[in-house]
Amino acid sequence: MEAASLAHGVASPLSPREGMIKNVSLESLQLCERDGKAEDPGVVGMELPIARNIKISNITCDSFKICWDMDPHTTEKITHYFIDLNKKENKNSNKFKHKDVPTKLVAKAVPLPMTVRGHWFLSPRTEYTVAVQIASKQTDGDYAVSEWSDIVEFCTADYSSVHLTQLLQKAEVIAGRMLKFSVFYRNQHEEYFQHCRDVLGGRMMPSVKDNSGSHGSPLSGKLEGIFFSCNTEFNTGQPPQDSPYGRFRIQIPAEVLFAPDTRLYFGDFYCMYTAYHYVILVLAPRGSRGDLYCKDRLPELDVTNNRFLTRVCGEDGQVVFQHAQDVILELIYTEPVPLAQGTVSQISGHQLMSLSTVNAKKDPSCKTCNISVGR
Repeated sequence: MEAASLAHGVASPLSPREGMIKNVSLESLQLCERDGKAEDPGVVGMELPIARNIKISNITCDSFKICWDMDPHTTEKITHYFIDLNKKENKNSNKFKHKDVPTKLVAKAVPLPMTVRGHWFLSPRTEYTVAVQIASKQTDGDYAVSEWSDIVEFCTADYSSVHLTQLLQKAEVIAGRMLKFSVFYRNQHEEYFQHCRDVLGGRMMPSVKDNSGSHGSPLSGKLEGIFFSCNTEFNTGQPPQDSPYGRFRIQIPAEVLFAPDTRLYFGDFYCMYTAYHYVILVLAPRGSRGDLYCKDRLPELDVTNNRFLTRVCGEDGQVVFQHAQDVILELIYTEPVPLAQGTVSQISGHQLMSLSTVNAKKDPSCKTCNISVGR
């Protein structure tokens, strides 16, 4: 099968129902100019079949396969396929925001299914519409074309483990040296902890992860967990006294959440238009629902030897916990946590809301934390 790739071109809006495209001399799949003007109805006497029963399969975060039903007796006339690909409109989107330019692909007629691939026009976890037009290139360079097919909708996939491994490797480059720590901590408002006591039986309960971080992350909107931090201040070795999430903090001994039967997964690497970079890790007790979700989707880390968070038992039997100095770790623990396993107290610092990562969008232009499969 031939995989689609694109060359640079100029795109202008064109209705997917316009019939004729002229003066397009492309011998491989390319991004072609979309002329908004009315064109000639086609070459006289040339009848081409309409693509019917379009099927989309093998969907990844930046590719898909497409095929359709076609009369085998007409295939010898066909030289090219025109594929009209657009992001599905969001009714809640900002009407004044610049819209994505529609994409018209011109592909040589190859055996179906045909693979369409390109991270510069396909984004992860995004809904698209696609329509197909059958074309025959004429001796004068023009095209005879069929009517457009019906429009089909599909949604691209999350990052695969291969893509997450690429993010992991980028994060390792800037992780820095390891510092010792002894507690995981979580900041919230006083009302949060009171609700845990009064309503949740004295437990903090997992909730679905928000949409912060990479757009293709398989965690966002799917994995349930509780966010913790473990970063310490370089000069004190203690957790910072400032937090964007609330003035009350629970501190839990590291060995409680990062136990011998806890598995560690790499989840994401991102920044928010600042110099700070964040790494999301998942702590999941072996065999738990969170562990079962992560093991087929995320790269697992060796708890004794990785660049972000380690648990090492020394010769004296003492367990030493360490975290990376140069990235901010966001840790997701996938199971309920009783408040009785830690201590809750009020911090003395400020609530720095500018550092909150709730639903934070990743900077798509950062070369440090982006990979070439969408953002």
